[in-house]
Amino acid sequence: MVKPLRESSIACRVASPWKISIRLLPTEGKEMATITTRDGANVFYKDWGAKDAQPIVFHHGWPLSADDWDSQMLFFLSQGYRVIAFDRRGHGRSDQTDTGNDMDTYASDTAELVNALDLKDAVHIGHSTGGGVVARYVARAESGRVAKAVLIGAVTPLMLQTSANPEGTPKEVFDGFRSALTANRAQFFKDIPAGPFYGFNRDGAVVSQGLIDNWWRQGMEGGAKAQYDSIEAFSETDFTDDLQAITIPVLVMHGEDDQIVPIAASAHKAVKLLPNGTLKTYPDLSHGMFATHPERINADLLAFIQAR
Repeated sequence: MVKPLRESSIACRVASPWKISIRLLPTEGKEMATITTRDGANVFYKDWGAKDAQPIVFHHGWPLSADDWDSQMLFFLSQGYRVIAFDRRGHGRSDQTDTGNDMDTYASDTAELVNALDLKDAVHIGHSTGGGVVARYVARAESGRVAKAVLIGAVTPLMLQTSANPEGTPKEVFDGFRSALTANRAQFFKDIPAGPFYGFNRDGAVVSQGLIDNWWRQGMEGGAKAQYDSIEAFSETDFTDDLQAITIPVLVMHGEDDQIVPIAASAHKAVKLLPNGTLKTYPDLSHGMFATHPERINADLLAFIQAR
């Protein structure tokens, strides 16, 4: 049974057990927009565009930040949308929390941000781990808050290999992630983008050093403890009930050469669980396809969002 999320109120307006505040933090002469969640974590967000335009909310993958969505945010801003992206707790410019690094808390943090900004009829787009956050949040969101959702290379419904999910990834792989992060996080965060994440390990791949360096920058900006905990969150959380509870239109997008979240255990299963899901796959494209092929992905996202 999926329980609805309670969305907290802005502290200066409504008294609530779950008080939330929005504040601007000074940084090198500039200001950073954050919300403070009910348990005291400061979550950084970007909010661009007309406040009366339809909002699109972007949810990044592990272990990255809102910056991973630069191409999409600029594109949809040019199309007249209000675009919002945030660093999940423990990632990017948000607090490097040592607690709450789990899907329920990530979804609750999302609800608090949505409520604080009073977003209605929003489109939520999540990549990889962010896709899991979108599924959990949308399944429990208040009526009228969400219009559509998109899952790109998402970890839904379950990444971990089990007797009921033989197509999943063995636990030893994720144990290897934890060991590599603990031993030498900086090197691990170079190896992933230089190899399987963008498919740069494939013969004939056009390698972008800029993408590799930007991936490393985002990863190293986050907190090691949160990133460590998130491995369990994205690999062992079962989103079956969440997907079945989502009745709004959902687009499932997945690269057929995704080496991080193999398509057989994710997109092919997820779309069958969604009451109103559509699957679009991309031959030869990688896990990070929206960064390597933004024009193609942005066009498909726009078509889905504008469809009646």
